[in-house]
Amino acid sequence: MTEPQVSASQGQAPGTLVDPRGPRFGAILTTIVLALVLLTAPSTVATVLLVFQALVFALGAFLGLRAAPYGWLYRTLVRPRLGPPSELEEQAPPRFAQAVGFGFAAVALAAALLGWTAVSIAAVAMALVAAFLNAAFGYCLGCEMYLLIRRATAR
Repeated sequence: MTEPQVSASQGQAPGTLVDPRGPRFGAILTTIVLALVLLTAPSTVATVLLVFQALVFALGAFLGLRAAPYGWLYRTLVRPRLGPPSELEEQAPPRFAQAVGFGFAAVALAAALLGWTAVSIAAVAMALVAAFLNAAFGYCLGCEMYLLIRRATAR
């Protein structure tokens, strides 16, 4: 069995590298939850789902991907049924993406609670587009934003 390729710095601390299939699995679940929010908005169900998704985003962004419920589901139910990952990547870009998702969810939740349905739906829709891009095509918009910011600030 060969070791997976590492697409991050070789000197990474343990736990800073992740199987890239985990965040993509999380994006699938996020896509489903956010689509349900849009389908049921405005309602108590939509608000509860939005609170749940905001919490998922917050845990992943601020405590790490291993602390997020979708990460736990991936590690517990999905990962054991898959082969080893062909590569590992830094968790900083997906954590940044979770923080961006949290920002959109927080705006959507605040707008929903204030009765600004159009603003809430727009914020959820933007987060949904980003989650769908990752789920369907493996393109993490937040991760790409992170890398662009890192390149811009490294100079």
